Amino acid sequence: MPPSSGGCEALDAAQRRQFSEAGYLVLPGLLPESLRTRLVPEVDRWVDEGLRARSIASCTDPVTNGPPPLLELELTAHGELLTHVPLLRTLSRLMGPSFVFHHLHSDRQAPDIGGKSWHHDCEPNDRSDTSLLMVHALHYLGGLDEGVGSLAVLPGSHRRLVGKAALAHHGTAELTGEVVIDRLPPGTTVLLNSALFHTRRPAPDGPGRARYFIDASYCQVGARWRPVKPHWRQMLARARELGLADGQWPELFAERHFTEYTRAV
Repeated sequence: MPPSSGGCEALDAAQRRQFSEAGYLVLPGLLPESLRTRLVPEVDRWVDEGLRARSIASCTDPVTNGPPPLLELELTAHGELLTHVPLLRTLSRLMGPSFVFHHLHSDRQAPDIGGKSWHHDCEPNDRSDTSLLMVHALHYLGGLDEGVGSLAVLPGSHRRLVGKAALAHHGTAELTGEVVIDRLPPGTTVLLNSALFHTRRPAPDGPGRARYFIDASYCQVGARWRPVKPHWRQMLARARELGLADGQWPELFAERHFTEYTRAV
């Protein structure tokens, strides 16, 4: 795996350059233990009570299923994670002071879960402006090791103007120039330019332990972004009601930065 990039919210020039050129940044220890230990039981609840399944169903068929009964950000520690000040300050070093929350996913991935083919996660904006950043924060609550599996990234691939699945035919195979991230301490966050190609690989020696994984994405303002959840307005409104932005980040939950929802093909 690459050397640690440090968990300090005050990014130096080298870290900003790495993110710009390579498209990713590893931040060990960005999540304090007090937050990490409260997130784990919330993820368990999200999975074990069927809340994650209900959330997926509401996205798959919103007409039949309606909005989910609970949003990830309504879980107390998840809401804190979403607006964790060191995270937002780090993002501001990369995107500038104005950015908007896009979506949040939370999962406890089973030990025998398969890999996920090479892909990127960048959504379009209505100006087709590829200079505007979308950033995914991948939070590994239990870290990564040989019992959990690894994340592989393809540095520089965020500069390709291609679809999300352009490299999916490779499956999870090794690609020339890739970087494998397979050793991370608990509470590490990996920031990805959302257009960076990456893949999830399973544990090399078979099922080990569950992977506690939360990802949140944020978009630079300057255009309207396509939402990925049909209940995106409810999500932003609930975040405002809960006071998650705390007045410090006025654009973080503003609806004006999004187009109408259309189901991706």
